Amino acid sequence: MKNTTALLLFIMPFFGCKKSGLTEPFPKKTNNNLKYFGFTLIDVGWDAPGDKSSKTNYTDEISNFCNIADILITEPSANIMDKVEYMNSLGVKPILHLNDMFFEQKSTGGDKSGVVLGLRSDYEQRWNEFVTANNWTVNYSKIHSFYIGEEPAWNSIPESDFKVACDYAKATVPQVPIMLIEAYLAIDYLYAPPSVDYVGFDHYFLPSSTKSSIYLSEHQTMKSRLLSHQKIFLVADAHWIKILHGSAGISKNDMDVVAREYYKFANTDTCIAGILGYFWPSGFDRKGSIGARELPKHVRNEYEKIGKAITGK
Repeated sequence: MKNTTALLLFIMPFFGCKKSGLTEPFPKKTNNNLKYFGFTLIDVGWDAPGDKSSKTNYTDEISNFCNIADILITEPSANIMDKVEYMNSLGVKPILHLNDMFFEQKSTGGDKSGVVLGLRSDYEQRWNEFVTANNWTVNYSKIHSFYIGEEPAWNSIPESDFKVACDYAKATVPQVPIMLIEAYLAIDYLYAPPSVDYVGFDHYFLPSSTKSSIYLSEHQTMKSRLLSHQKIFLVADAHWIKILHGSAGISKNDMDVVAREYYKFANTDTCIAGILGYFWPSGFDRKGSIGARELPKHVRNEYEKIGKAITGK
């Protein structure tokens, strides 16, 4: 979900500059399968620059309108039950980032991201230790999903390696869905083995977001690769970077329009199960980046309206 080296070759003129928020009535949710809404970088060890005090867990800031958020796992011995219980107490279930549990960098190069990831030789031991440390075979209902692999095709994870990792996690904790998010630059190489339940892709800095012919083509490519049981997560552009969004003609004030388009698009397709906004706290990916929490108030109000409509909070 962190593909921010987006090519500006595809940028088109934006649809005008609006300063004070959307004026059209907020549309009701019509997709009954649309159940999940949340943001990324909620509990991943990231401390947003500029805050008066140190903070790396933002669940309290999004819990009144979100029901999912992410937790980063890097070590198999990590007991994260306190983190999970805290999220659960606020009506939020975690998506666990598990790339480091299964994969490691094998080399540099390749024809995509510049790194080549592959399955760790000790992945079974690491996963078993993590499952035992948190008793996931009993505590599975406290988790929303396992996010296995970081944009796997983009980071050159062999399809066979990715399948082995997903199959192993599914075999040990079958009740927890597995999520896959791919980079748009590798959408033509997307693979989603049967053990995967949720599939999405990220493409940011697009004027008109989901109305873009580029986005719609990528979305259709993704749908064509899905199995009948697999559902879609939209990864929403919910941050702002001056050199990228600004160069595309997208102002901070326009991000509520972007958000509304994701929500309206999600209502058009019952295969879409949720929306995950990238990202909440500022300063990530590039110095000076602005996360959703620091966008204008009318934009944050839009996120709340969408989240409450989807989650029922």
